[in-house]
Amino acid sequence: MNFNINEAIELLGRTPRTLEYFLSDLSEGWVQCNEGEGTWNAAEVIDHLIEAERTNWLPRLEHIIQVGTSKPFPPFDRYAHLNEQAERSFEQSLKEFISIREQNLTKLKTLIDPERHLELTGLHPEFGEVKLKELLATWAVHDLTHISQIVRVMAKRYQEDVGPWKAYLSILKN
Repeated sequence: MNFNINEAIELLGRTPRTLEYFLSDLSEGWVQCNEGEGTWNAAEVIDHLIEAERTNWLPRLEHIIQVGTSKPFPPFDRYAHLNEQAERSFEQSLKEFISIREQNLTKLKTLIDPERHLELTGLHPEFGEVKLKELLATWAVHDLTHISQIVRVMAKRYQEDVGPWKAYLSILKN
């Protein structure tokens, strides 16, 4: 097992600024492109990350500490961000993600005693019993998943434009 809470926090702390640096001031074509119907563009991914910060990671962590396995976590709607009509620009969304993540990491550091809490369990509505450290590891990998998704979607925007070099670009292979 490789999980280390300090390493997870390092990664979680870098994700917002990484996305800000990579995506800020790009043309709308880059942040609005997707892979087709039912897929997300970079702007929607950022909105999803904001929603997860609000209603998933810290609420579930607190639930494990306070409730344990006596009742399941409230379900997380992975698509809730698609039902909201955000009245903020893409740049404002990036800033909001940075702010809420900083707040959540500050709170995480005050809530968790690695010697006492990492093995605590909660009840996931789909998976059953899960450990707090698994939730934290999932949070970090979730970030990496969405960074990868954004990069893949943006690369596929030029899929037809690269011509024969597509054969050498693994990101464009299905």
